[in-house]
Amino acid sequence: MKTLSLSLLKRKLRRWSRSLLAALPESLRFVLYRRMADCQLSTDGRLELSIARTQEELEACFALLHNAYVGSGFMHPHPSGLRVTPYHALPTTTTLCAKVDGKVVGTLSIVRDGVFGFPMQSAFDISSVRAKEGRVAEISALAIHPQWRKTGGSILFPLMKFMYGYCTRYFDTRHLVIAVNPAHIEMYESLLFFSRLPEKVVDHYDFVNGAPAVGATLDLHEAPTLFKRAYSHKPGKRNLHRYFTATDMPEIEYPPRPWHTSNDPVLTPALLDHFFNQRTQGFDELDPRRRRLLHSMYRESQWATVLPTLSADAASTASLRRETRHSMHCPATLTALGHHAKTQRMVIVEISGHGFLARTTSALDIGARCSLAVELAEGVLSHTQAEVVRQAKSDAGQFYGFRIENPDNAWRRCVAWLDDAEQLAAGVGVDVDAKPAAAALPQTAAMISGREPLVMQAQECV
Repeated sequence: MKTLSLSLLKRKLRRWSRSLLAALPESLRFVLYRRMADCQLSTDGRLELSIARTQEELEACFALLHNAYVGSGFMHPHPSGLRVTPYHALPTTTTLCAKVDGKVVGTLSIVRDGVFGFPMQSAFDISSVRAKEGRVAEISALAIHPQWRKTGGSILFPLMKFMYGYCTRYFDTRHLVIAVNPAHIEMYESLLFFSRLPEKVVDHYDFVNGAPAVGATLDLHEAPTLFKRAYSHKPGKRNLHRYFTATDMPEIEYPPRPWHTSNDPVLTPALLDHFFNQRTQGFDELDPRRRRLLHSMYRESQWATVLPTLSADAASTASLRRETRHSMHCPATLTALGHHAKTQRMVIVEISGHGFLARTTSALDIGARCSLAVELAEGVLSHTQAEVVRQAKSDAGQFYGFRIENPDNAWRRCVAWLDDAEQLAAGVGVDVDAKPAAAALPQTAAMISGREPLVMQAQECV
């Protein structure tokens, strides 16, 4: 009885404190939030942060998320005890997890602009963000275990730092977008400098059971300057500028990147089947359009056995693409062939055996031929010739599709490794515990460890 009374008293005190804080001017509230920031670790070396890769890790993340959302009224309890969304079925979504003593105590998901768009697009207009230069990712599905919610950010801040480092170094992302409950938006505004989207508050956001939500965005290129201005003069545990931009955290395990890939897909046919057919019926609930899009992402026959069924017409359309495309972030230099040779820098964002998609800084003519120097990995250059075959309009920039007639050895090695990696994930006649052929790896790959992020030394060409 005493414990219950004490719990009620604490809740009343928290509500009273929030009401008192809300009565202050915004500028003063933000100052107080920043003074309360504490990024000092208090887990005594027991904390680990990594991408959730295994069935056990993903299950623990989805269970933690389910319990947090049910407790906040953001969803009704699901018989599985999990919150798994269609976006978690995509290779463009990455789930991060924080563990203490081997137990998952925090998670969030980073959703890149993929075939389903973004979760928040159902309620928010993000066209103003898409119109800016650079790729967009939504930060979603954040949950912290109740035991660690009142420990001064000892899990939240490391998870945010992991998210920041992963997006800036690995995920080819410039703009973050979020949709959060109005009660929490000021934390993102005051501490991390998110700016609200034009819609002030959406009263009924279906993605979280009709709860109200506020949309906001952050430009990751501008963030270091904003952090420096607000935090550089503060003591160590409150200096979020140093924490996010300069502090090395051995607790964070970044994924190894032998090539300049920009995704870290972890799903296998078995994992898709487990989470979307067995533990939940997520695939049965997809509309025909999303079913077709899923099949366009996963093309090997082993995936088809676990994906939702398609109509005959939809199945023939989904199988039209002949070569697998791989998401990349490769700096390149293009030189037009002919009398008026012109050189420009660009970034290749997708490659296949005989083609690629690139983001360019200048317009190109369809049919134009050019020579290319492409950095496929640190210290690995491909030199080849290509033809511009199409223009791909996108809110994320100016893109062109190219065809390569005779790829050089470096290009073939890179694509072979990526194809092998995808087939290994799909279990195509190989040992699922094996690794892609070592002969296809760049020489620098052997020096890359999971705790040492691959630093791209070439300047981003945008």
